[in-house]
Amino acid sequence: MKVKLAAKAGFCFGVKRALDMAERTVETSSAVSLGPLIHNQQVVKRLAERGIHVVDDLEEVLAEQALIIRSHGVGPSVYQGAENKGIEVVDATCPFVQKAQRLAAGSAQMGEQVIVMGDKLHPEVQGILGWAGKNAIPIQTLEEAKKIPFYPKLAVLAQTTQLSESFERIVEELKLHTEDLTVHNTICNATAERQKAASELAQTVDVMVVVGGRNSANTQKLASICAELTKTHLIETAKELEVDWFKGSASAGLTAGASTPDWIIEEVYQKMSEIKENEMDMANWFESFQDLHLGAKVTGKVVKITNEEIFVDIGWKSEGIIPFVDEKGVRQILSKDLLSIGDEITAVVIRVENEEGHTVLSKRQADEEKAQERLEKLAESKEELQAKVIEVVKGGLLVDVGLRGFVPASQIQLGYVEDLNQFLAQTLRLRIIEFDPTKRKVVLSQKIILEEEQANKRRNLLDTVKVGDVVTGVVRRLTDFGAFIDIGGIDGLLHVSEMSYARIQHPSEILKTGDEVEVQVLKLEPQTGKLSLGLKQLKVSPWVQVAEKYPIGSLVKGVVVRIVTFGAFVELEDGVDGLVHISQLADHRVNKVSEVLKVGDMVSAKVIECKPETKRISLSMREMLKDAAQASDEEAIVSQPESQPVTIGDVLGKITLTDTDG
Repeated sequence: MKVKLAAKAGFCFGVKRALDMAERTVETSSAVSLGPLIHNQQVVKRLAERGIHVVDDLEEVLAEQALIIRSHGVGPSVYQGAENKGIEVVDATCPFVQKAQRLAAGSAQMGEQVIVMGDKLHPEVQGILGWAGKNAIPIQTLEEAKKIPFYPKLAVLAQTTQLSESFERIVEELKLHTEDLTVHNTICNATAERQKAASELAQTVDVMVVVGGRNSANTQKLASICAELTKTHLIETAKELEVDWFKGSASAGLTAGASTPDWIIEEVYQKMSEIKENEMDMANWFESFQDLHLGAKVTGKVVKITNEEIFVDIGWKSEGIIPFVDEKGVRQILSKDLLSIGDEITAVVIRVENEEGHTVLSKRQADEEKAQERLEKLAESKEELQAKVIEVVKGGLLVDVGLRGFVPASQIQLGYVEDLNQFLAQTLRLRIIEFDPTKRKVVLSQKIILEEEQANKRRNLLDTVKVGDVVTGVVRRLTDFGAFIDIGGIDGLLHVSEMSYARIQHPSEILKTGDEVEVQVLKLEPQTGKLSLGLKQLKVSPWVQVAEKYPIGSLVKGVVVRIVTFGAFVELEDGVDGLVHISQLADHRVNKVSEVLKVGDMVSAKVIECKPETKRISLSMREMLKDAAQASDEEAIVSQPESQPVTIGDVLGKITLTDTDG
């Protein structure tokens, strides 16, 4: 068998430039790439061996690492984010892609509605959209172009790997949607040349082999072009070649995507050249035919993809086909299910042979049958599964479990859920609570799992924690009367009176939600799970030194902090109050405390009782006045003439008060 290599194949200028820049960078510093540098697993693996690893987000990049921007390019937000973090950027964006980015940004600034033709999930297109602004519109097909509304000004450009013919058709359509269309033909010349060479070669051979990453857009387009002209197989390495592909073939063609290195192309070329027709075991080939009947499950490889259907080699006299839309008009191949040439799949036969002789298959039905079998087992075993939220609907969430599963809003988490949109695209931990395969009904709950975990935590905690233990917790909620602290599954109450020896008006004075604190267990009720906690107990009580600081007979000064019917409480220091009984307020009868004092007054008094063990200090303003009067009389006898009376004010001015600060 003769093997022909396409005139243009393998690395393009932009990819080779990116790899050269990456290898030069890693020689002098540690480096990472934001996403795979190119769409080729083998090359990415070799780069990892050189020390260039892949990251998916700027948060993963260390300060000492250089960040390599891959040839596909990125949006301006990435450059800004790297600058904000002080990250060194090595920009390996393909010059052709950079040109497309500049044109997109320029058109947006001129007030033109920007249309980007290409795969909106491809990193190159996502980067261009970033430069084109939030109003830019990605499209990939002529049908999508027909849905574009009328705009006064339009600008259109393309992903560099798009087909020129497709771009031209879309341009013609967009002319009907505007009065002023600016066309930026950003398709890379190298891409067009490679596609042209592949097309010309495919017309002259019996079978084509396309080498490259299956997730590479330009490789997939090469395979699509060749598949329109001859039997085509997409592979990543020479190991995937199968002798049966070349049965009865006199010649075979070989081309490669822009992300395919020369050494892989050479390996494939050598192995294809070694294949001889007589090496094919015809008996085994016929035995490989699968039994086809309505409802049968078959396996095969995708060999061709058109706008309407997918062709699958199932080893029969003709390929099987999977229509994108079934006979009832239901779309059975979703964007997340899109396949690539070379993918191996399982499908169900829904029609043995149509008018063109093809077997009609359903991949969706096969996937759902497989999912139903799995879900039946999970529903019976109550085993946990994980699923991504794909849609927010009234009353809950839809998740992908092979079928469309429903998670009611009341079953998402322990508390009330106000905004369901926060869970979109998140992966939930779920358990099936209702499953009816005949109605394709799957109801799931995450709340059940969380409740069980919380209950286990509570049991373990109640079994191990005892009064007096010091535990660490997180402040979950503040109220006027205290704070609720989560200590590992149980919320305990830290009352405001147990937070500090000092007087505080609200818990927010010393705590905030999310704080991690150490607290002491004051009270525990295992039957009810109620838990009372203390914070001030972990600090030294100011009453420890009260006997030394406030001995009986000493004079003190403080602020009135509370008025009651029987007296006034005076704060001597944080956490230490003394009581001036109403009978001790003055040297005359007092009917109401408010006649003498009000909250906030600074007063002086004499300590007449000090009992630290009961946290009680009694004060007397009357005794202080009495002592002052007596001292005045004594001094008058010694130093004052009989004709000059001494006032109480004279004596009070000479009294030295005890320093309440110790």
